[in-house]
Amino acid sequence: MAVTWAQALSWRLGRHLLDPVGTGSVADVVGRLGPVPAWPDLAAELAIGARRTDGRLGDAARALAAGEVVKVFAFRGATHLVTPEQAGAYLAVRASSRMWELPSWQSYYELAPSDWPAFLDYVRRALDAGPLTHSELVAALGRSSRYRHLRPILEGGNDTLLKPLTWQGVVGLGPVRGGEATFLSLDDVPGWSGVPELDEAGPTVVAAYFAVHGPAAPDRVHDWFGKGLGAKRRDVDRWLARLDDRLETVTIEGDQALVLREDLADLTAARPSSSVRLLPGRDPWVMAPGTTDTRIVPPARREVVSRSANLVLSRGVVAGTWTLRGERLGVTWFDESGRVPRTALDEEAAALARLLDRPLDVTVERG
Repeated sequence: MAVTWAQALSWRLGRHLLDPVGTGSVADVVGRLGPVPAWPDLAAELAIGARRTDGRLGDAARALAAGEVVKVFAFRGATHLVTPEQAGAYLAVRASSRMWELPSWQSYYELAPSDWPAFLDYVRRALDAGPLTHSELVAALGRSSRYRHLRPILEGGNDTLLKPLTWQGVVGLGPVRGGEATFLSLDDVPGWSGVPELDEAGPTVVAAYFAVHGPAAPDRVHDWFGKGLGAKRRDVDRWLARLDDRLETVTIEGDQALVLREDLADLTAARPSSSVRLLPGRDPWVMAPGTTDTRIVPPARREVVSRSANLVLSRGVVAGTWTLRGERLGVTWFDESGRVPRTALDEEAAALARLLDRPLDVTVERG
């Protein structure tokens, strides 16, 4: 089966709720995309808002406060928003690296692998009365003779130890309170069902990747779950093999890629998109395939995209960058991207203005 890259990117834009833009809730968007980078806060709001016709700034924060989405440490150790129903599967993959068992971790934190069940239980009980701020959680550790040695480490700004608490399904991050991050028990979040077994979680999240970020070559899957979540290559190979009867190989202008068989008809029927979208830096559109994907990111522009520049997307390809200073929206349109689609840019700027609830004056330069 052969398709063009224009078709493939058009189909993917639809799966990303970018063309057409979706009409669902914040949870609907996050449930579709999988983990959405949660830092900085504005980037998360923009990534989700770009995929909702009636989105407003603050919607993602309100969804987090309501427990409709949760914030966890996921890809590359950064915080991500994910639905409570899906979080466990991604955390199972993240936890499979068992980084807390590394000799360097054992030496630095003075916690052996056998100490972790009791440590997790202590944190769980500390959260029984409700969410704690960072300083309150650190103080709770300080009240234990077994864990008070961790207090100066965490007070010094080293929060790496807290990440496995999320990976193992004990702790999520809540809304900021008094300028501090808060930590909550995932068991208190409606829809949370725990962390499944790895070989149940693995095929689930890989299939979800193909459903939204496909068609994709196996190497893209390995990069996303291996470099991103720390999954072992042999595990990803096993999950791909488990999905073999659900996957179909397609040829895209000489490239071989995989797509879920259930999506093949929609993919082959897709027509090239003419959409222009304004996305934040580190948006899932570029993070999931990776900035090395030259079909998405022109090689000469990889550095600026990797530095988290805000992105102008044209027909699914990064065609420029944008900045926001007060009411001035400055667009830099890449020279190699051809004619500036001024009407489409103005329409997209109007959508961004509605999201931010303020007027925007658009200026465009070539670069």
